Amino acid sequence: MSKISEEKFRQLESELAITETLNCSRLLCPMPVIKTQNKLKELAEDEILKVICTDPGTIADIPTWCRINDIQVLGYAELKDHSIEFLLKK
Repeated sequence: MSKISEEKFRQLESELAITETLNCSRLLCPMPVIKTQNKLKELAEDEILKVICTDPGTIADIPTWCRINDIQVLGYAELKDHSIEFLLKK
């Protein structure tokens, strides 16, 4: 899934049973991807991880890593506070 509005992201977030939240705020490349990878290893199949980032590079990096590693990006949004949030399904 591609970028969605903050409103649609919050709606999607409220409809899902999020398993874990990973805060990668203030971390720069490659740390958000590495921490996301490590956290996803801890989750079971079909569990959902919410990732919060502030590095604008994650807009490309996390979806690319997910595509390569067969992780589903349910949605992501750039928020008013300039953070980027992702919903990922293992």
